[in-house]
Amino acid sequence: MTITPATEPDTVFGGVDSHADTIHVAVITDRGGHVADAEFPITSAGYAAAIAFLNAHGTVTAVGVEGTSSYGLGFTRAARQASLTVVEVNRPDKAERRRIGKSDPIDAYAAARAALSGRASVIRKNDTVSGIRALHNAARSAVKARTATLNQIAHILITAPDDIRVKYTALRGKKHRSTPSPDSAPRAMDRVSPS
Repeated sequence: MTITPATEPDTVFGGVDSHADTIHVAVITDRGGHVADAEFPITSAGYAAAIAFLNAHGTVTAVGVEGTSSYGLGFTRAARQASLTVVEVNRPDKAERRRIGKSDPIDAYAAARAALSGRASVIRKNDTVSGIRALHNAARSAVKARTATLNQIAHILITAPDDIRVKYTALRGKKHRSTPSPDSAPRAMDRVSPS
């Protein structure tokens, strides 16, 4: 009876734990066995080396990436350009962290297992959605800033002299912004009467 030595796996899954300066990449077999892991810098050359590292261990079925919209975004773009399937991985839950520990290799292998098991199956949204999200965040910040400014003005009016407090407290909403100060000349927007 002869036993043939195990060959390099044909199908592998990758996992990426992303950080501000580095990514940690792990490779597992299609049965979940650990193959290899390594750390790469957050640069174009680092992404290329990470993708070459994944491909060197077999045919990559999918790569689970933590932080596809933040620290892992650069690697995600590079991997998609290299025709790799990237799935978004949520961070491990606290119970799993307590059970198996926390380190970059552990998190990278956990991301790979999430891609293998199908627990992470959401394909990362394209850059159009990221642009819309950025515009939404900017609009939300502007609304918060406006509200904070109006609240500050209201609090300042509490201790303002009586003549100023009476004049401005009677105004509400949009009139606060269009009322000229006593020392300034009327602006064009103040001279326009509402239709």
